[in-house]
Amino acid sequence: MGVPMVRCLLKQGHSVSGFDLNAAALGLFSDVPDFHSKPSPSAVVESSDVLILMLPDSNVVDKLLWSAGGSEGSPKGIAELLNSAQILIDMGSSDPVRTRANAEKLKSLGIEFVDAPVSGGVKRAVDGTLSIMIGGGTSTVEAVTPILSAMGKTLTHVGPSGAGHAVKALNNYVSASGLLAVCEALVAAQKFGIDPHLANKVFNTSTGKNNTTDVKVENFMLSGTYGSGFSMSLMRKDLQTALDFIDRMGTTDAFAKQCVSSWSAAEGALAKGADHTAMYKYILDQS
Repeated sequence: MGVPMVRCLLKQGHSVSGFDLNAAALGLFSDVPDFHSKPSPSAVVESSDVLILMLPDSNVVDKLLWSAGGSEGSPKGIAELLNSAQILIDMGSSDPVRTRANAEKLKSLGIEFVDAPVSGGVKRAVDGTLSIMIGGGTSTVEAVTPILSAMGKTLTHVGPSGAGHAVKALNNYVSASGLLAVCEALVAAQKFGIDPHLANKVFNTSTGKNNTTDVKVENFMLSGTYGSGFSMSLMRKDLQTALDFIDRMGTTDAFAKQCVSSWSAAEGALAKGADHTAMYKYILDQS
């Protein structure tokens, strides 16, 4: 996701400094004007007004912010290098409660923070049409809106710090539960002798239409490519984040628990690194 998002920033005239543990990702920009490859996160901090994190989970975010070296006696994280003129944006799918705690710690250091996770997948990241849900103070959100607008088409300020990550987790829960329902429905239709392509066509012209039926079934599931660009493990992680959040709110969680259980079982049965659309293969195999 980070690579096409950077390309969108560059396309809109922003100068970008970047670091990635994966050297191949940085190599994609080796000949690109206005992209400056840096040898470390601290080097990015030194050369940027706005810092954007696109990382897999809160564990990685916390390590980067507060204990980059990861062991006693190692260098501290980038938080101590930031200054009050800089703004930090976390655009990954982090835990909303931990995000709120990070925002408070950063505020005590005089650092402004925004959580701005995205939805839309790789295709919309390439197009610059992501949906971005934003948590943070109004003035800070307004300050970074031009940057976020370079990557997203729909920007929604949903509340204070942590609210963006909360809505993101809940969105992925709704998305994942819908995908699971579609998989089970299509496999049942096939067993009855119905062409799954026709069944999905009906879903898309009826009340069962959702993102899976519209975008994923034909492109990645029935085609057998299972290549949407979003892994099974990340979806399961996001589901667990949503369940943990729902539990903290003390609201009903029975369906969320079942959804997490089903996705965990699929992750354990499929090959490591499997795409989340391979849930369809898992349901086929189980049936």
